[in-house]
Amino acid sequence: MAERRRTAESVTEGHPDKICDQISDRILDAILTRDRYARVACDALVSTGLVVVAGEVSTKSYVDITGEVRATLRDIGYADPCISFDYHSCAVIVMFEEQSQELAVAVDRKGAGDQGTIVGYATDEARGLPFEAELLPVPLVLAHALARRLAEVRRSGEVPNLFPDGKVLVAVKDVDGVPTAIERVVLCAHHRPDVKPGTLADALTERVARAVLDPTGLLTKETVIDVNPAGPFTRGGPAGNVGLTGRKGGSDTYGTEAHHGGSALSGKDPTKTDRAAAYMARYAAKNVVAAGLARRCEIELAYVIGRADPVSLEVNTFGTGRAPDEKLRGTLARVFDFSTAGMIEALDLRRPIYSATSVYGHFGRAESPWERTDRASALADAIGKG
Repeated sequence: MAERRRTAESVTEGHPDKICDQISDRILDAILTRDRYARVACDALVSTGLVVVAGEVSTKSYVDITGEVRATLRDIGYADPCISFDYHSCAVIVMFEEQSQELAVAVDRKGAGDQGTIVGYATDEARGLPFEAELLPVPLVLAHALARRLAEVRRSGEVPNLFPDGKVLVAVKDVDGVPTAIERVVLCAHHRPDVKPGTLADALTERVARAVLDPTGLLTKETVIDVNPAGPFTRGGPAGNVGLTGRKGGSDTYGTEAHHGGSALSGKDPTKTDRAAAYMARYAAKNVVAAGLARRCEIELAYVIGRADPVSLEVNTFGTGRAPDEKLRGTLARVFDFSTAGMIEALDLRRPIYSATSVYGHFGRAESPWERTDRASALADAIGKG
């Protein structure tokens, strides 16, 4: 009997890095709403009283960038000057340039807008749990669910005196690859200075940790639930730490359960393959697992700038595949179009759909086109005929 411990983290929308992801994707969506063929690469930085937005944008439309930034901060909840960061008074600096003509020509020819290695992943390890259809690692799903709930109790006032920043960590014990218990939960919640730590800990334990985790059946008498383990958390958000777009790559994707090509996702239009291919690789991997062709599946794609098709397609089912990985690789190449234009068309990616992905992970939402399992039967048939 083999035991293993796995951990995953998530953060709320008020975390400095996640503020930047949301700003980048809100600007992207605002531009795509007006110009579906725009080219956008948008990064943000936040610090005390300051937002900097920079990148390369080519579009025929006009967008009030400063207005989008302030609206994002307002919607997150940064409206109280006592946090030392609020949407009314912060300075906003915008530094955009047009996309280089050399790159533009390559993309016009339907080539990739950048080079990179991209990974997609799916697993059925959550079978029997309420979220088994997501086909994602259990610790990551739990971490995102806790972070969402932490934000909900702040917004609703169910737990009063909270500010937008927050972090979550979950540690899960596996036995022979099956999650059997949650060993530790850590909740870090930004709060007003006059909050009593014990009262806050009790409220978050019951209304966040237990509310989310009791239905899983994985809580035990030995589960440790820690709230603000370092003590009071009164200085948070951009006043506590600088934030940057793309710094939460693990929680954006699969935690530590899959490889990562290293590229950020937010703020990029779909001609950038490190975004479009991340979604396509997830789509393909999820269909492999949904078809029963493997219990776990990792798909790796690589692209070079200016070329439409991937220069590499690799598949790893970690010994769980019904067919050899090499055979599955050939089948995937026939069932899915991994070219830049093919991915954009298959997933209809020239739409303003990206703001929803910028917090609590890019995967697992039923409404996202890359979460469909509509190619599972085609894959199973192709493997059977092959």
